[in-house]
Parts: sequence; structure tokens; C-alpha cells
Amino acid sequence: MRLPLLLAAAASAVAPASALQFLGVSESVAEFGTAIPGTWGVDFYFPNEATISTLISQGFNLFRVPFMMERMAVGSITADIQSGAYFKNYSSIINYITNAGAYAVIDPHNYGRYDGNVIQSTSDFGTFWKNLATPFKSNSKVIFDTNNEYHDMDQTLVLNLNQAAINAIRGTGATSQYIFAEGNFYTGAWTWNTTNTNLVALTDSSNKLIYEMHQYLDSDGSGTSATCVDSTIGVDRIIGATEWLKANGKKGVLGEFAGGPNSVCYSAIQGLLSHLSQNSDVWIGASYWAAGPWWGTTTWSSFEPPSGISYTYYDSLLTQYKP
Repeated sequence: MRLPLLLAAAASAVAPASALQFLGVSESVAEFGTAIPGTWGVDFYFPNEATISTLISQGFNLFRVPFMMERMAVGSITADIQSGAYFKNYSSIINYITNAGAYAVIDPHNYGRYDGNVIQSTSDFGTFWKNLATPFKSNSKVIFDTNNEYHDMDQTLVLNLNQAAINAIRGTGATSQYIFAEGNFYTGAWTWNTTNTNLVALTDSSNKLIYEMHQYLDSDGSGTSATCVDSTIGVDRIIGATEWLKANGKKGVLGEFAGGPNSVCYSAIQGLLSHLSQNSDVWIGASYWAAGPWWGTTTWSSFEPPSGISYTYYDSLLTQYKP
């Protein structure tokens, strides 16, 4: 599906001068499937370097790369990481991205869980992050994302797990990189200022902590429908988070967002990106969900070049907001 000419012309007429530091996509395939450890090419895959290169050439400079913790640390959350083939292939993608001059977000895509159970031990979580961060501690273009979309968890536990990850990462000597901390309730921007307020207490010795929020525009905010509520829902759902960031002197990143290939969603996403850019004193960037070689050409949210539906529909809009 191609961007309608009328919309393209309108977008061009109001093309903004973006103030965002980062604009990118999530490269989602290494976390696919349920088999542990699973087989590459059967249960999961790794991102495609050629399509990442295409996106970098267009000005995208942030690539969030999800993975499954159980495949990285096999058998135990505290298990050795670096000896496994999964880590070696994953780190190869991370190094490819950063060597190309872009930033790579290391994202344990586990919803605050390991082997299906809520992670309760902050010590074990810290050990996992010590093991994972150590190989990347000298790579200034790596960003550490504590965990994807904590949900249905004790709010104090979410605070403590985040702090344990931050402390463990900094303890490796990784002091120059950003850390993205996610919140409870699927880290939704639309509920952040009512559900994740205690995360204001997080501390970072390097003062490079960013609050990562996600926001989808369908009726339940799940991102499972291509239908957006209305043309202003993008701004409506993140403005409370913007106010929270400003009130508390914090910075945020919109780590996931997407919209269907239709004019209502187009307007909503354009409004959302403009709001982020206009409030770049607190918002550093955004990442579309999602690219990856297994999303195909029929999934409405696929941002995989050259023919993913969202890529063909939204690429010209998103690149207007590139840093």
C-alpha cells in the first residue's frame, strides 16, 4: 500500500525541522517463538543487515533489538551468556549497527519474567545484567533497555528491578551509555502519570537515564488493530506523560508506536511525532514497531524495507523527523 498523493503533498508542505535526537525502529525477530533454546530459521531469526543498512541510509539512527532472555541465559537467569551461539549472533547484529554509526538498543523482551515467572530476585536480575552489559561496556553506541513492558507486577518490585539493572550496568564500567527504564502496565505512556509515578525515584550515577514508554493508537492501546481511535489520539495519549516528564525534570523515549495504513492513523502519528519534536526538551526520540525479515508484506505494522506495509505507507512521514 502506498502513501496517498494528497497526504504526501500535505506532509511535504508542513515538513518540520525535527529536534529529536533519535528516530528508529524495533528489529523484532530474535524474540519470536516459544521453543527454548529454539532453532535459528525455524523458531526465531535475526535482523537483516541489508535492510538495516537501507534504514540507516535514510537517516534512521536507533535500532531496538529484542531478544529472549531464556535463549541468552539458558537454564537460569544467572547463567553464562557469552559462550552461547545465540549471544554471538545477537552481538554480531549489535556490532553491525553500531559500526555503521547508529545506536543499538539491547532489549530483553521478557515482560519482567523469566521462564514464565515474574522475576522476584533483584540480585539475580542484577547478575543477568552484569553478564549482558560487560561485553558492551566500551561501546558508546549501545543503549541498555532494562526489560520490555513489565506488567501485572508489584509496583515497588518494578522500581527495584529497574534500579538493580541500572546499578549492575554501571558496575561493569559501562558509564557512558544511555539506560532505558521501562514501567509497569506495559510501560504505556497513556497511564504513566497515574501508574508509574514511583519510578521518579530511580537514580543513575551517570545521569543518562531515559524513561521508555510505549503507545499504540487502537481502542485498547494494544497495537493489535490497524484502526486508530481518531486523528488526535497520538497526542491525546502521550500528553500526560509529557507533563510528568517536565514536572519531574526527566527525559523519555517512545520505544514503540505504530498505526494502520489509513488517513486517520496517518494524522494521529503525524501529530504524535510533531508533539515529540516540539517537546524535545523532555522527549529524545521514538522507535516504530516493527521491522524484521519475518514480518512479511501482509502485516499492517511491518516496517521492513522494501515492501512492508507500514514502511511503504509511513517511511516518507517518519524521515521528516529524522535527527
